[in-house]
Amino acid sequence: MSSAFTFDLKIINGLIIDGTGNPGFHGDLGIRAGLLVAVGAAPGTARQTIDAKGHVVAPGFIDIHTHYDAQVIWDRMLTISPWHGVTTAVIGNCGFSVAPTRPAHREIIIRTLENVEGMTVAALQAGLGVDWPFETFPEYLDAVQARGIGINIGAFIGHTALRTYVLGEDATERAATPAEVAAMQGLVVEAMRAGALGFATSKAVTHVGYRGKPVPSRAADFSEMLMLAAAVGAAGCGGVIQATIGPELTFERFAELNTVSGCPVTWTALLAGTALTKEGTFEQLARSEQLLRDGFQVFPQVTPRPLNFEFQLAAPFIFESMRMFKPVSEADHEGKKRLYADPEFRAQLWERLDKKAPALFRSGFRDTVITEVPGRPELSERKLFEVAAELGVTPVDVLFDLGLATDLKARFRTPVANHAEDEVELLLKSPATVLGLSDAGAHASQLCDASLTTYLFKRWVREKKVLTLEQAVRMTTARLAEVVGIYDRGRLAEGLAADIVIFDPETIGDEPLRRVYDLPGGADRLISDARGIDAVIVNGQLLRQDNQDMVDVNGPLPGQVLRNGRGRVASCA
Repeated sequence: MSSAFTFDLKIINGLIIDGTGNPGFHGDLGIRAGLLVAVGAAPGTARQTIDAKGHVVAPGFIDIHTHYDAQVIWDRMLTISPWHGVTTAVIGNCGFSVAPTRPAHREIIIRTLENVEGMTVAALQAGLGVDWPFETFPEYLDAVQARGIGINIGAFIGHTALRTYVLGEDATERAATPAEVAAMQGLVVEAMRAGALGFATSKAVTHVGYRGKPVPSRAADFSEMLMLAAAVGAAGCGGVIQATIGPELTFERFAELNTVSGCPVTWTALLAGTALTKEGTFEQLARSEQLLRDGFQVFPQVTPRPLNFEFQLAAPFIFESMRMFKPVSEADHEGKKRLYADPEFRAQLWERLDKKAPALFRSGFRDTVITEVPGRPELSERKLFEVAAELGVTPVDVLFDLGLATDLKARFRTPVANHAEDEVELLLKSPATVLGLSDAGAHASQLCDASLTTYLFKRWVREKKVLTLEQAVRMTTARLAEVVGIYDRGRLAEGLAADIVIFDPETIGDEPLRRVYDLPGGADRLISDARGIDAVIVNGQLLRQDNQDMVDVNGPLPGQVLRNGRGRVASCA
């Protein structure tokens, strides 16, 4: 920088909301060498100046629950997260990192991601290539940084990848031996010392992977999870444990993971109108708040958005937790079609959906909407049950008939949870919860919640007036940085990284979903454009302005791998 300029970049006349929760104030920011060097008053000249008059200047948003692990290899900009003001994304959630992976196990990992995260095999194969640029977890972090990224990432080492690396195809079949657990512990320590943010695992019944089998972490004894969590603490790098709730992995277990590791535990997900244990939403919230009062660092993730899944019968994710759908998960395309055509299978499914499934699932299925049927535009956005009544058949018959008539290309949308906004309000305002579960990068053809940041400000600040601007900024920035151990960003303070979002509080929001075909091999995904995001700055560099990329997406990019939650400090090795 020439000595003629005091700053590389100056932001003037903005309403500065610094992430602490304190009242906003009007002032300027000065940025030099990627850092905030002046907050409030910034006298002097700048190479570039942005006038934020009338708009909010806040820390860049943090998304702690994404699945960009594979996408980052082919999409260095991590679209669409920065469109919605996100400057840091955490990957590897639910145990689904793509490293470590031996070359012999690449197909297993791809097939697992296909099932559990709704990613097509063709897109993953095309995007990752024949020769992956990594095998070990340290090599993965190095490869991501060497290739360049538009925003920052922190990465969990995932339990499913660990078990597959050590146990091979046995990873889905059995408990690990003491020697195998010790090998996994060594890999966790290696990953932490290379810069992992922590360790992630899952016992969710919906997590069905390779060949229709439960993902490897579900085959693990809880003692194995404890040993791996302990390894995070033993590495001496700090860290966090991320867990996805399920049988044998609930509240007391979360407290044990926190105790044995000495690290915060954040779990997925506490949703309104549903419960992944026998308790209801309010009891789960009460137990979470009690754990916090008892001194445990255990933080459930909540989301401000309703969960709506759009699916095709080629990948019937919402049904795969049902035992009777195991043959469907295991079948190839033609095998699925044979099952869907079977009258006995249809009758059994309808009986379960009509009478025996949990009440929430039954009510969600009753609200299923037909979103797209090739050649039948008159059916778009029609309710499945209404069409079935007109035809005098069961909704399952309509579902399967439309699927079979289109070679499983027909699309349907089912609400899964989080529609009861009175309950959502309580979850968002609890001191025990953190904002998460965007799932950005996963289920790309089925949902798009990467816009939860802009949705939060639109729905819960501006429309419902449930949260103040200061509260919402803190929820999307400093609060998340504190819980997952991101140390040099999340607030606007001198000496911290210059990750910043500028937005118009009167217009910020998300646009309706639209389907595009821009994944490798032409695979499709749902995306949502952003409104009201003026500028996104990452490590002092203007990444986006007025909904346009301001960098050469094929050139050097400003994002950093946050090793042990830090962008400018070497790993703890």
